[in-house]
Amino acid sequence: MEVRIGIKHSPRELSFEIDATADEVRALIEKAAADDSEFLSLTDSKGRQYLVDTDSVSYVELGAESGRKVGFIN
Repeated sequence: MEVRIGIKHSPRELSFEIDATADEVRALIEKAAADDSEFLSLTDSKGRQYLVDTDSVSYVELGAESGRKVGFIN
Protein backbone atom coordinates (compact mmCIF):
# COMPACT_ATOMS: atom_id res chain seq x y z
CA MET A 1 0.00 0.00 0.00
CA GLU A 2 1.24 3.49 -0.77
CA VAL A 3 1.58 6.03 2.03
CA ARG A 4 1.99 9.77 1.39
CA ILE A 5 2.82 12.16 4.22
CA GLY A 6 2.62 15.91 3.76
CA ILE A 7 5.18 17.87 5.75
CA LYS A 8 4.45 21.43 6.96
CA HIS A 9 6.48 24.17 5.26
CA SER A 10 7.78 21.73 2.63
CA PRO A 11 6.70 21.72 -1.02
CA ARG A 12 7.33 17.97 -1.32
CA GLU A 13 5.68 15.00 0.31
CA LEU A 14 7.14 11.78 1.66
CA SER A 15 5.89 8.81 -0.38
CA PHE A 16 6.68 5.11 0.03
CA GLU A 17 5.21 1.60 -0.17
CA ILE A 18 4.45 -0.26 3.06
CA ASP A 19 3.40 -3.87 3.73
CA ALA A 20 0.94 -2.98 6.52
CA THR A 21 -2.79 -2.45 5.99
CA ALA A 22 -4.44 0.98 6.06
CA ASP A 23 -5.94 0.23 9.48
CA GLU A 24 -2.54 -0.72 10.92
CA VAL A 25 -0.88 2.44 9.61
CA ARG A 26 -3.75 4.60 10.83
CA ALA A 27 -3.47 3.02 14.31
CA LEU A 28 0.28 3.79 14.42
CA ILE A 29 -0.33 7.41 13.43
CA GLU A 30 -3.17 7.89 15.90
CA LYS A 31 -1.12 6.31 18.71
CA ALA A 32 1.85 8.61 18.02
CA ALA A 33 -0.43 11.65 18.05
CA ALA A 34 -2.31 10.58 21.20
CA ASP A 35 0.87 9.76 23.13
CA ASP A 36 2.46 13.11 22.14
CA SER A 37 5.39 11.17 20.67
CA GLU A 38 8.12 13.31 19.17
CA PHE A 39 8.49 11.06 16.12
CA LEU A 40 6.32 8.77 14.03
CA SER A 41 8.30 5.71 12.94
CA LEU A 42 7.30 3.74 9.82
CA THR A 43 9.18 1.04 7.90
CA ASP A 44 8.64 0.61 4.17
CA SER A 45 8.42 -2.65 2.21
CA LYS A 46 12.18 -2.56 1.48
CA GLY A 47 13.12 -2.25 5.16
CA ARG A 48 13.97 1.48 5.17
CA GLN A 49 12.85 3.31 8.29
CA TYR A 50 11.24 6.75 8.23
CA LEU A 51 11.12 9.00 11.30
CA VAL A 52 8.76 11.93 10.91
CA ASP A 53 8.36 14.74 13.45
CA THR A 54 4.72 14.43 14.55
CA ASP A 55 4.35 18.21 14.84
CA SER A 56 5.35 18.60 11.18
CA VAL A 57 2.75 16.25 9.68
CA SER A 58 0.11 18.19 7.78
CA TYR A 59 -1.72 15.20 6.21
CA VAL A 60 -1.42 11.46 5.62
CA GLU A 61 -2.83 9.80 2.51
CA LEU A 62 -3.27 6.04 2.64
CA GLY A 63 -3.53 4.44 -0.79
CA ALA A 64 -5.45 1.34 -1.70
CA GLU A 65 -3.89 -2.07 -1.65
CA SER A 66 -2.35 -2.49 -5.08
CA GLY A 67 -1.21 -5.69 -6.69
CA ARG A 68 1.52 -5.85 -9.27
CA LYS A 69 0.46 -5.13 -12.82
CA VAL A 70 1.30 -7.79 -15.35
CA GLY A 71 0.97 -7.53 -19.10
CA PHE A 72 0.04 -4.66 -21.31
CA ILE A 73 -2.56 -2.01 -20.58
CA ASN A 74 -4.71 -0.85 -23.49
